[in-house]
Amino acid sequence: MTTILVTGGTGTLGRLVTEKLRADGHDVRVLSRHSEPYAVDLRKGGPALDAALAGVETVVHCASSPNGGDEKAAGHLIPAARRAGAGHLVYISIVGVDRVPLPYYRAKLAVERRIEESGLGWTVLRATQFHDLMATLLGALTAPPLGLLPAALSDQPVEVSEVASRLAELALTAPSGRVPDMGGPEIRSVPSLARAYLDATGRNRRLLEVPLFGRTYGAFRAGGHLAPEQAVGKGTFEEYLARRFG
Repeated sequence: MTTILVTGGTGTLGRLVTEKLRADGHDVRVLSRHSEPYAVDLRKGGPALDAALAGVETVVHCASSPNGGDEKAAGHLIPAARRAGAGHLVYISIVGVDRVPLPYYRAKLAVERRIEESGLGWTVLRATQFHDLMATLLGALTAPPLGLLPAALSDQPVEVSEVASRLAELALTAPSGRVPDMGGPEIRSVPSLARAYLDATGRNRRLLEVPLFGRTYGAFRAGGHLAPEQAVGKGTFEEYLARRFG
């Protein structure tokens, strides 16, 4: 039985990773800001982080925030993992962090580089956006009577439980470095995803595509966040919507 620490273990992804590892009989510690007995703010670190890592063999790093702080968190987690003698750090990143100049993506890429240079055994998996996030974005965009969508964009949403299964698998194998990306089964235009969302929620909205500008928009429009050659996910957006909205 392996002792594994899952950071962000109460979040959308981390909770599922924890469940899958425990179902396989492993001792899993959940680290998050408000989850006892390992309540730790990784952005601050401290003795509680060392206590959480004591005796841990593998760390699955799922904790992340689009509002900032990922690099600071990694700056505390990595040396603490070294002090604890952990042999493997598994990190979930995002497809396109090296191609899309979004500040959050740049932070994720910086964390990848810190992990690569950490001296620890490491594995990095990049995945496309989860169905949950796409539904949240579409809910906001289609809230008004006229839904304004960014023009000429596509997305490749993936089922979060499938990513959790892959992370759990990687946590139980030897450090593998950068593994192949994990993308959803379909690359879909944003309007087609929006129409699926509206159908599932029983609403009618006019949709209008609006061109945007800037380097970040250009990178998304060029498909920098997509993984067409790694469309390995199985669950479709419509299947997710059916489960969520009935």
